[in-house]
Amino acid sequence: MQLLWRGFASHCRLETWILMSVLTISVLLFAFGLIAQEVSEGELLTFDKSVMRALRNPANPSIPIGPPWLQEAARNITSLGSTIVLGIISLAVVGYLFLARKPAEAWLILGAVLGGIALNNLLKFAFARARPDFVSPAARVFTTSFPSGHATLSAITYLTIGALLAQTHPSFTIRLYFMSLAAFLTVLIGLSRIYLGVHFPTDVLGGWCIGAAWAMGCWVLVAWLQNEDC
Repeated sequence: MQLLWRGFASHCRLETWILMSVLTISVLLFAFGLIAQEVSEGELLTFDKSVMRALRNPANPSIPIGPPWLQEAARNITSLGSTIVLGIISLAVVGYLFLARKPAEAWLILGAVLGGIALNNLLKFAFARARPDFVSPAARVFTTSFPSGHATLSAITYLTIGALLAQTHPSFTIRLYFMSLAAFLTVLIGLSRIYLGVHFPTDVLGGWCIGAAWAMGCWVLVAWLQNEDC
């Protein structure tokens, strides 16, 4: 009887977690839709420009504020969200998971990252927003602006890996550490894109929203499928 009760309680906790996750995803998607609509109508351009100008030297808008080393540090940080670096990290984690005989987790990360890349490219093509042209970018760019690929893909990759690591440890403190670290990296990468002048702030905000929603959606799907198999 006690074993049955524990199973029932665990099932209820899982259903509650899935429900809360779905609600969070809905909020994130609503926020993304609101930002995307305002971006399409050009309503937030004044806000974008004011934030980016505040991060530039008034005497020379081509130079970000701060000492020279800060600009180099921003370039190093922003590289952590590049497709190449995220691809290497993802393949390394996926390879480990397959070797550790955890194929479900491996396919989760692979599907989340590859699906996120496809989604981001589709959104960039659909919105086709031009990059900021009123400041000189401190890094080379090759795609359209909205949503930020670095913000989107870093949110997907690091939050998914962080959640995977958190799931392996019973300690709440350590789980919180993994998720906080993943969120911190995601935020730093997004801020570096604004600082370097290659993205509008709304590009990054939109990327965070859709990236976090995609990552959570993948985890909810896996949790639901595992629950159905039980």
